[in-house]
Amino acid sequence: MLDRLGDKWTVLVVVELAKGVRRFRELERAIPGISQRMLTLTTKRLWRDGLVERTVYPTIPPQVEYRLTPVGHSLAGMVNGLADWSREHKDAIATARATWDADQEADRL
Repeated sequence: MLDRLGDKWTVLVVVELAKGVRRFRELERAIPGISQRMLTLTTKRLWRDGLVERTVYPTIPPQVEYRLTPVGHSLAGMVNGLADWSREHKDAIATARATWDADQEADRL
């Protein structure tokens, strides 16, 4: 399960579903760079893990909606906390990375 939580697509899908019920295409449009295949794999894994509920409506073409389960909502709270932490410390992290990169470059010379 921890490997799933570290997956960027899982995090982005959970963040988007925390905003409310979404259809597959809505998720696809809301998450830049995600392919249809990766979104399919990610939503299936979240569904299997009990974090997402999937509802299929018998229309042509079929409509599928996704929503977080109570367990998924509890994860969303933690994910949002990590996102807040990331935003709060992004400048310090960028500075640390730049310093490290410069040190590595100096060591190569």
